[in-house]
Parts: sequence; C-alpha cells; structure tokens
Amino acid sequence: MAAAVMSQEVQKWPGSTNAGGSQLPPLDGYTMSRTLENTIVRLLRERPFYGHLLVGLRKGVGGDAPLGITLRQGIPTLTVNDGLLASYPPGERGALLEHCVLHLLHLHPSRRKERSRHDWDLACDLAVNDLVEGMPAAAPRAVYLSLPEGLAAEEYYRLLVDPFDTGSIAGSGSGSASREERGKSGKGHGDAAAEESAAPLCDAMPLDDHTVWEESDSTPLRLAEEMVRGMVRHAWQRCDGVVPGEVRPLVEGLLAPSPTPWRMVLRQFVATAGRIGRRSTWMRESRRFGHATPGSRKRRRLCLLVGVDVSDSTDASELREAFAAELLRIARGRDASLTILYANSRIQKIETMKGHAATVESYHGGGFTDLRPVFDHARTMHPRPAAVIYLTDGIGPAPERMEFPTLWVLTREGERPAPWGVELRLEV
Repeated sequence: MAAAVMSQEVQKWPGSTNAGGSQLPPLDGYTMSRTLENTIVRLLRERPFYGHLLVGLRKGVGGDAPLGITLRQGIPTLTVNDGLLASYPPGERGALLEHCVLHLLHLHPSRRKERSRHDWDLACDLAVNDLVEGMPAAAPRAVYLSLPEGLAAEEYYRLLVDPFDTGSIAGSGSGSASREERGKSGKGHGDAAAEESAAPLCDAMPLDDHTVWEESDSTPLRLAEEMVRGMVRHAWQRCDGVVPGEVRPLVEGLLAPSPTPWRMVLRQFVATAGRIGRRSTWMRESRRFGHATPGSRKRRRLCLLVGVDVSDSTDASELREAFAAELLRIARGRDASLTILYANSRIQKIETMKGHAATVESYHGGGFTDLRPVFDHARTMHPRPAAVIYLTDGIGPAPERMEFPTLWVLTREGERPAPWGVELRLEV
C-alpha cells in the first residue's frame, strides 16, 4: 500500500494534469523519465526525508552531467540528463540525488560569492560526499586529497586555494599549463614531486553540474535560505520527523523560527520576480552607434498577482493591515502592477493597484478555502504575472505543481499547502 501511494505521488509531476483537468506544461519541455521516477520512489521508501525534498523540486533538462541543482529565477530546480543518469547503477543514482539535495540544504549554489569557481565547486563536493553512502568511485573525497574529513565548504576552500592560486574566478582551475602557472608561485616546473601532488587536485571534478549554480546569483541569500527552510519543514512533516543523522543538526537549525523579518523576505521575493529598467538587446539597432552596439528595450511593468484568502481563518484586522501596508509599499515604490484577488472557494472580488495612487480596500468573506481559482485566473492574464503572492492559512486544495514563482504568506498556525513555492510566516 505504501509503495502504491509513493508511486502515485511521483506520477503527478511534469506532464500531469491539475484538478481542473488542464494540462500543466513541464519545465523546459522536460518529462520525467522512468529512471528518475524509480530512483525517487526508492528514496521515498528508504530515505523518505530526501525523497520528499526531491518531490518539492522543480525539474528541467540538464547539460553535460547527470544531475545539477540550482535556484533558477528564485526557484529550487533539479536539472536532469536522463541518458547520463541511466548510465549509473541504481544505488549510485540515489547517491547522486542525495548529493544534490545536500548542496541545496547547505546553500552551496548561493554561497560562492567572489571565490574561484573551480576551488569552490571542489570544496563543496568534499564537504558533502563523505556524508553520502554509495557515491561513484570517481567522486572527489577528502581522503583522496590527503585532507581532513568533516569540514565545511569554506574550510576546504581555504585549504585548496593556496595550492591552486589560479588567479581567475571564472576559470576552471585546470588545463595543460605548467605547474608554475596552475599552482602556487615558487613551485617551479622542475619540481616533479610538487607537480605530482598537485595533479589529483586539478583532476578532481564534480560529477554533477555546477555550472548551473551561476543562475543562483540573482537570488538573495536570505531569500534562498527561506525557500530551503520551507522545503525542509514540509519534508520533515511528511516523513514524521525521521531525518538522517548526517543532516539532523542542519535540519534542526532550519526548523527553528526564521531570524529574517517577514517584510524583508517579501521584498526580496518581489525584487527577484522581475527587474525594472532598460535592458540591452541585439534585436534592435542602437540609434546612436548603429549595429556596432546593442539597442535598448524598456522593460515592462512588473506584474504581480496577489491572492488574499478571505475565509474566517485569515479574518484578522492586524494581519491583513500589515500585509496590505507592504503591498502599498511595493506598488508605490517601483513600476509595478498588482492584481489582487479576494477569494475563498472562488474569486469574490478583483482590484488593481498601480503607482502612488494605489489604495487597498477591505473585504470580508468567510466560507472554506480552495487555492486553485487564483492560479486558474493567473493563467488567463495578459501579460502573465511574474509571480504569485498568496496570503492564506494554507488549508485547502492547491495545484499539483508550480507554474508561477509563488510566495505562500502563511498565518502563524497555517500549513504549507504544497511542496513547491516559498514559505513565509506572517508574524504579527
């Protein structure tokens, strides 16, 4: 019975239909393969915490590695190359998925900052590979490089950066150059022992795709942390608090109340949803310099859809006033258009906020909650909203998968209604 439930849960992913029967388009045209599906079902049985975290990830087409994980437009996303993933034995496939989840839990894609890409990639792999059983033999490990085990990525980075001394943040850190060029200055080309000791460092490469980590740079670190915090809380609830020992201290820290003020999370989410201003485009000739310089195109107004649950559970004046004040600040502080839907089991009222003249009206509804009509409305909008922000207690049916970047603004006692989206607790 448990296996049947797990399989049914997985089959709801890319290419499935929602409760209304409409087809949900998979990300990047990706339809989950049987290989990935079977691997996640196996994790749901044997390592349920990791399995439920993987259920909540958006999935897309990968590159030259079997798997990769990143924050794409603020959304935790697993990239998959089905052919390469299928080339590994079943046990190693599960280990590679755990490896990617650990990168996300530690926020490795978002913590590189100005560090050398190659050194940081290797340091992050050293920090997580010893925590995963069954990793492929080619996976970098601290013991292979004569480094201590159990260190954090930043600690491994400090140990690696001296021998490398690549001098290039964007470079790969390896190549056909001599030891003097690729290694620490002062170790000449004739130092055969030094060259031999440096070779394992330069040859150590991640098995997963770290190039997609560059997509995480546009997501503020605190917002990324809140995304992961919400996913961890949901997975922890689904697996009845059974968490692998190697990540228990990390999970307990993420389950603690968020130190980030909810207003900051909301503002960073909106900032990530769209960029306002002008952007360069080669599709238009520069009026001043001709074809030698790209022209500019004005960005459209940032379009956001805001859902307000008007059932009895959110009918608290202090809560709604605090939320409305932040909506006004967003509408007045940037070139944004907010469409506000007041809904319970259906949409009761629609209003629009734009610019400095924006105002918020009050609406009192009642009844039970169905979260799907707001997302149904989002699909009919032109232009489509850059993101959905939903104030709710979360108790009600929601779409099976995410089509829009979504921020769940939950009440103090609310429940996250879906494994996707960013969770924010409105503490007022």
